[in-house]
Amino acid sequence: MIGRVLCALGLAAMLTSPVSARPMSIVDNGPVGWDVYRHMDALGLPQDGARSRQFSSFDRTGGNDDGFNGTYSCLRTTADGCVIAERSGAGELSSIWFTRDYGVVAKTGRIKVELDGKTVLNAPLQDVVDGKVGAPFVWPLVGNGDDTAGGSVIKVPMPYRQSMRVTTEQNPLFYHVDYRTFADPAGVSTFDPGDRAQDVIDKLRAFGLRDPKGSAAGASTVTASADALPGGTTTLAQLTGPGRITQLRLRLPQLARSPRVGDDGRAFGAGGHSAFAVAIDPANSGVRLTRRYDPGIGSQRANLVVDGQSVGQWSNGAAVPGGMWAEQAIELPAALTAGKSLLHVENDFVSSSVDVNEFRYDVHSEVGADWNRTDVVDLGPGHPGEEQAHGYQITAPTWQGSRVFRYGVPAGQVDATNSVLSNARLRIAFDGRTTVDAPLGEFFGSGLGEFDTRTLMSSIDATPGGWLTAWWPMPFSSTATVQLVNGSGAAIAGATAEVTSAPGGSAQDPFHATHIASTTVDGTDFPFMDVRGHGVFYGVTHTMRGLIPTGNQRAYLEGDERAYVDGSASPAWHGTGTEDFYESGWYFRDGTTYAMPLVGNPAYQTAGDGCQYDCTGTYRLLLPDSVPFDTGLRFGIEHGPANDAAAAYSSTAYWYGDGNATATQSDVVDPADAGSRAAHGYQAVGETRASLTSTFEGSAQPVTGTVTAATGPISFTAHASGAFRLVRTGDQASGYQSATVFVNGRLIGAWVEPLANKSSRWLTDSFEVPGSYPSTVTIRLEPTAGAWSASKYQVVAAPIG
Repeated sequence: MIGRVLCALGLAAMLTSPVSARPMSIVDNGPVGWDVYRHMDALGLPQDGARSRQFSSFDRTGGNDDGFNGTYSCLRTTADGCVIAERSGAGELSSIWFTRDYGVVAKTGRIKVELDGKTVLNAPLQDVVDGKVGAPFVWPLVGNGDDTAGGSVIKVPMPYRQSMRVTTEQNPLFYHVDYRTFADPAGVSTFDPGDRAQDVIDKLRAFGLRDPKGSAAGASTVTASADALPGGTTTLAQLTGPGRITQLRLRLPQLARSPRVGDDGRAFGAGGHSAFAVAIDPANSGVRLTRRYDPGIGSQRANLVVDGQSVGQWSNGAAVPGGMWAEQAIELPAALTAGKSLLHVENDFVSSSVDVNEFRYDVHSEVGADWNRTDVVDLGPGHPGEEQAHGYQITAPTWQGSRVFRYGVPAGQVDATNSVLSNARLRIAFDGRTTVDAPLGEFFGSGLGEFDTRTLMSSIDATPGGWLTAWWPMPFSSTATVQLVNGSGAAIAGATAEVTSAPGGSAQDPFHATHIASTTVDGTDFPFMDVRGHGVFYGVTHTMRGLIPTGNQRAYLEGDERAYVDGSASPAWHGTGTEDFYESGWYFRDGTTYAMPLVGNPAYQTAGDGCQYDCTGTYRLLLPDSVPFDTGLRFGIEHGPANDAAAAYSSTAYWYGDGNATATQSDVVDPADAGSRAAHGYQAVGETRASLTSTFEGSAQPVTGTVTAATGPISFTAHASGAFRLVRTGDQASGYQSATVFVNGRLIGAWVEPLANKSSRWLTDSFEVPGSYPSTVTIRLEPTAGAWSASKYQVVAAPIG
């Protein structure tokens, strides 16, 4: 039965399924829908026609009531309930997150998603995030409060051509909805809930275990041994192009895992057993299973049965008190494993002083002279999705719960490991320009130490001899130089590096890993990145070391993320809290670590192992909800409820792009200035004027200006060339301002802005106008719902043809 379940789930395909050959839906928008995951070699392509936006329950007054009372959670209410996201035009729902009641969202009731006038999802929200609706709404494209340590997520990309609306039956309290808007519906097909996308599910379930891009034609690997004294630099690879790095691996024998590890697990008693299936490499010459267990229970013995054959016994001696983790490994012979991609594992109770417990199994396949991790079964009540994906079963259960124990690692070895991972750097120059310069730990996913980390694009295997692996595609035209720079106080000896590259990829923008570290400054967001030019932001690894000696030592987690695109004074993203940005909740359920393909909290430390007070390590990959920019991006995060919590922050941001802007301002129209009105032939029906002194969201600096409001048609001429973006600055005291947009008499679409804020009233928003236009255009806006507010219009020539 387990075999039938797992074959249906596609677990065997985790190592063997090829990259989908389906054509990619891409015009100017970047990959759309499932192509975000099916064509991950396209990450370096520009997204000229796409914009990234967010609806959320953030406190409109600038305070910290981001959902506790649901005050700002509904854009409006309808017969269906609370509208939390709504948009006209083409686009894509990318990521939806909720929390309430410590991660249980049952009281939110049903969630309804309407795209292009059709309902594509209408079910109890709790059922959706529990995976009960069925594919494609299954783990890890969805996750509940146990999977994510306090949040509930929907990561199914849902494109639309004309409109979208997301409604919850009851006020959801805390939420964010990330979405992309497209200038043109070309190449966009409305989301089909009948497409189970099993290939995508299989790929995501193998996160941190294999290259999500699949094998590349013509790929070759350069292997190097590396020694680097403190202050020294070692070249790991020098490549010639055009080409792209597809995989980069490092193994440093002197690294030791961080001692403090929290994990959940289960136990079974007399007559009981556990069973599950694991993926292995068919080319293996043997397989190793490693079990993590609590040795505080003595005399545990369980027979290990693989594919119906008895192959060994899990056993320990007398109980070892003191809250320490233990592991045991059993190697399986090639005669049992070679040529297979899936093994069925059963553990049968033999004896114990109490019961037999299990927290996690790591699976390594021996290929050549190397052991590669090919699966992880992280079980327990905090991993329902992972258990289900592996077909986990247990009989005669006696216990389930979590433990925070330690591994017996000497303090000196921990300090040396932390120094290497924090201060030794990976430096990569593409075509003579260094764009990757980041600490080893953060680049691969953990900035606090060697915590086991699995993301879709990288992995840290913390078992002895494990690899640090990254799968970001890194294109170059002529040369690529990969170096290890040892800025730590510890010598690096006996390290091994593997750099795999393949032909092609030079038409894409260069890959960046940008590191920033500083002590937080009151009133100022910590910047993940602040760059000029064009590109696409794909995520961050974030290391937080709180510097709060007493009281709420985790108050730094109250900070909201904010993204300012192309110089806009209004944030395109304004979140509700730091653990919310990492799609968890309630301070990561008070320190519970977890891993999902795109987001996780792999590291948590308190008062030890290099952490003075309270420290958290996180990652967030924005693959479906990437943030493109034409002239610059400032993406940062607060520290504390009023940007006032003391902390030392460090981050490594992953993005593609360069310093060249791809958009320019071609005209400015000021409705409050007589000269500008005359020069642009500005006319408006039913117009009023008023002075406004207020702030933009995310800023405490008041701005004074004149705003106009018109109830009838507005028209003006402006300089434009080719496609352009119309950027409006206005007053958002009233929400759902809308206008029909005409250019040179041709209907373009509806400009609708649902947002409202009576505290920070200034707003900058935009409308994309695709196509090709002469140097002068006539723009007409016809308000459709009350007054249309504007203080300024900017015409930005943009590459959105």
